[in-house]
Amino acid sequence: MPSFDVVSELDHHELDNALNQANRELGQRFDFKGTESSIEKTDEGLVIRSNSEGRLDAARDVLETKMVKRKVSLKTLDPQKAQPAGGKMWRQLVKLQEGIAQDKAKAIVKLIKDSKLKVQGSIQGDVVRVTGKKRDDLQEAIALLKAEDLDLPLSFKNFRD
Repeated sequence: MPSFDVVSELDHHELDNALNQANRELGQRFDFKGTESSIEKTDEGLVIRSNSEGRLDAARDVLETKMVKRKVSLKTLDPQKAQPAGGKMWRQLVKLQEGIAQDKAKAIVKLIKDSKLKVQGSIQGDVVRVTGKKRDDLQEAIALLKAEDLDLPLSFKNFRD
């Protein structure tokens, strides 16, 4: 039976490239000279450090620009509130969203059922598997999910006939 998986994955290699480019730009730009601005990747997500809250926003903007150029979706970013980090430094955690949360997966399955397409959606962990009898129905389901704004960077894997 034909099927495909709806996933929300982050391309870590491209993210690392965008992060390196952003750090290089922060080191070279005149408006960031002497601000000790940096972006680093940790287990929690991305940590942006700078000497003012305005510079944090500017550094995040540089990162987002580099991510867009590398075709990494900005929907994966979940910026937290900026906090003082001692002295005159500021710190902001930007969490990375990967996988489809249970409530979003249920919304995807409900959307597929409400569309009256001849396909079925089932939740399997952080993946939604969509099955149907015809390849054309599956392609219509993909088009339907692409048209909806679910605040997730969806991609479609394992398309099988």
